[in-house]
Amino acid sequence: MITKQQYVEYLICTIGNYTSSHLAEHLDEVSHDVVTDYLRSEHLTARGLWDLVERLIEDGPDAFMLVDDSVQDKRYSHFIELVKLQYSGAEHGLVRGIGIVNLVHSAGSQKDFYPIDYRIYAPEQDGKTKNEHFSEMVINAVYAKKIKAQRILFDSWYASAENLKLVHRLGLIFFTTLKSNRMVSLSKEGGWIHLNEIDWTTERLKNGVMVKLKEVPFKVQLFKVVATDGNIDWVITNCPDETLTTQAAQEASDVRWQIEELHRGLKQLTGTEKCQCRKGRSQRNHIACCYHAWLSLKVKAKALGKTLYQTKDDLLSDYL
Repeated sequence: MITKQQYVEYLICTIGNYTSSHLAEHLDEVSHDVVTDYLRSEHLTARGLWDLVERLIEDGPDAFMLVDDSVQDKRYSHFIELVKLQYSGAEHGLVRGIGIVNLVHSAGSQKDFYPIDYRIYAPEQDGKTKNEHFSEMVINAVYAKKIKAQRILFDSWYASAENLKLVHRLGLIFFTTLKSNRMVSLSKEGGWIHLNEIDWTTERLKNGVMVKLKEVPFKVQLFKVVATDGNIDWVITNCPDETLTTQAAQEASDVRWQIEELHRGLKQLTGTEKCQCRKGRSQRNHIACCYHAWLSLKVKAKALGKTLYQTKDDLLSDYL
């Protein structure tokens, strides 16, 4: 038999090949069936991740929570459970894969961040949408995990009226983006208009404008953030600070990039996409071990003063 520790150590050390047969080749008296039996019989969940991370996060009112999803690309796998056709931001289109909704805790820009919860998107198994996973994780973070972070960041996919109302009721300050086709109202007399129909004066470009969203009972502050390449982000927040500027809103929103770093690191350093087991339980256990492997690399990298990529590359460099 093998242990979770052995499997996690394998994920940390292997380069490119994350299959059960490859692991079996490097353990004495362990067959491919032993590895697959381990993955099929365990019941690892996001709770185990929180038990490891709880003591590491730098929590406080100035901290952030970040929510986003990632698709583990399985486009060439036709017999793996949990795989479904879904939109991938990385591919800018539909791809067959396993979706994961992540909740990350961040101490702030240029500071430490750690995943504190995640959910496998499998509507055929549990009937839950990504937005339902979003609400469950946020509520659990506030009431069960007692997270003190006051700001939460997410993209337009999760900016539904129901999610905005939930976050507002929880006393959290959100920074999120709107899709360009979203309708807003500046006044009762003006009715509903598209974002680009707003008269963006110099004052509004600098400090934003208060608007009303359909089915949202409170007003939000809207900012037009123009990138150097001309792309426009429509950022909204329920922050009560009326002196908030577009630059400050953009800086807060930019912290969300850390969750993209997590997604990339999980795929490139721990092989979340590489497990070839067909059973959904095996895929769930593999993914759980990948989070543990990422966390182990993160802790070691911080102690060494290096990046996660340097820390893993050093293993191969020592061998060479």
